[in-house]
Amino acid sequence: MDAAIHPALAPYVASLTAYDVDLGGPGVHRGLPGTTLTFVLPVGEPLDVGWAGDAESRGRRWSTLSGLHAHPAEIHHDGYQAGVQLALTTAGARALFGMPAAELVGALVELDEVDRVAALRHLPERLAAVRPAERTAIVEQALLRELTDAAPRPEVGRALARLTRGATVQEVAADVGYSRRHLSTLVRGECGLTPQQVRRLGRFERSRAILGRVPLAEAAQRCGYADQTHLTREWVALAGCPPTTWLREEFPFLQDLHPGDGGE
Repeated sequence: MDAAIHPALAPYVASLTAYDVDLGGPGVHRGLPGTTLTFVLPVGEPLDVGWAGDAESRGRRWSTLSGLHAHPAEIHHDGYQAGVQLALTTAGARALFGMPAAELVGALVELDEVDRVAALRHLPERLAAVRPAERTAIVEQALLRELTDAAPRPEVGRALARLTRGATVQEVAADVGYSRRHLSTLVRGECGLTPQQVRRLGRFERSRAILGRVPLAEAAQRCGYADQTHLTREWVALAGCPPTTWLREEFPFLQDLHPGDGGE
């Protein structure tokens, strides 16, 4: 279940979820792209994960940090998963790991592979030694100890926030007082994606949050897609499947992971 975020971590951690889920049998779960970085600390068994269509990226990891990406991951499981999963903002990459999120774009790595997170490498062992109810507190305390005041330039942070919410690139450039070209350079330097890619992922993320709650045509209209066909085309490109397939295969799992919440 989602834990309340400590106020000091709120700008850097979008969600902190302890999960302990019986999936009813072996299978593959889709890890969808979005506007946050994903940090997973499994308990009991390492996480078997790789990018869809890229067999060489697949591995069993006791910690997995993935940067922003525009394609799905595949998590292979034996029917049961437990651990802690965090969604980190782009600002969180600097504040917690001492690097811009751009350095992790498209990455799928263990903590041991990231030079500047040595103090967090004990987390898998610590989580294995405590009761399930203590796991989120252990992770939160570790992050608070590592927290720094490093942050993106204010105008870049504002630009990323507005792009994620659906503002056009031209609107955002005018808001922060930069040309579109200069804005693109700054955004890419911070998160590794172009402003248009950030906007696209934000729109996809908003649609994911309401699928299963409203008809697809309404979801498309609410989230800024031209129509339902456009939404479906984007889902195939970013998730590797139409939204109807995702709802059929993934929605029961997500309901178990976040009771009362249809989002991932």
